[in-house]
Amino acid sequence: MCGRFTEKAKAEKIAGDLKVPVSRIPKIKPRYNIAPSQPVLCMLRGKEQEPSVEFFRWGLIPAWAKDPSVGQRMINARADTLTAKPSFRTLMEKNRCLVIADGFYEWKNEGGRKIPYYIRLKSDSVFTFAGLWSEWHSREGDTIRSCTIITGEPNALLKPIHPRMPVIVSEKSRMTWLRPGHGELPDVMACLTPYPASEMEAYPVSTLVNKPGNDFVECIQPLPHLN
Repeated sequence: MCGRFTEKAKAEKIAGDLKVPVSRIPKIKPRYNIAPSQPVLCMLRGKEQEPSVEFFRWGLIPAWAKDPSVGQRMINARADTLTAKPSFRTLMEKNRCLVIADGFYEWKNEGGRKIPYYIRLKSDSVFTFAGLWSEWHSREGDTIRSCTIITGEPNALLKPIHPRMPVIVSEKSRMTWLRPGHGELPDVMACLTPYPASEMEAYPVSTLVNKPGNDFVECIQPLPHLN
């Protein structure tokens, strides 16, 4: 499960960490508590094989959906069902994307209370979640591009916190994941492995993050600093 994450980095850092021209990054502002149905930055394989970065709505709306509200139930996709479920099978062939982030939240049950934890890379670098995207058209002619974040088995750091974690695609695997086509499915599926726990850190934060309206830096500060 991945229900909240952050995109707090400036465009220059995103461009540098992901090795894309800064001119390809849309106008952004720091986000400390992104929730489903909100816009998120996604990387795609653009024209001439160069990556492009665009805003998509978080929560996949399949092209066949009658109502966009279905996206609220499709914020995540399990890695082990991608090739089995019709909703994802076609998208796996031609609509893979990378969702840009620099941290995410998970809630741990401690003594009957759910304590939010913030998880990030120790380097505080920008990273990418494996994702799928779709384009939906309303009867009125409106178009919504949406995405879902793929989740898989947790690594050793996340296992005590939550039974699943978002799949972080490593730098060396990003272009493999974005490569169009279905002919090399084993290589694509190999991108969906747990990210090394040794490169990540997690710490408890305030329950401020429980409310989507709280979108400020205090959400990511370690809990002792808020007492």
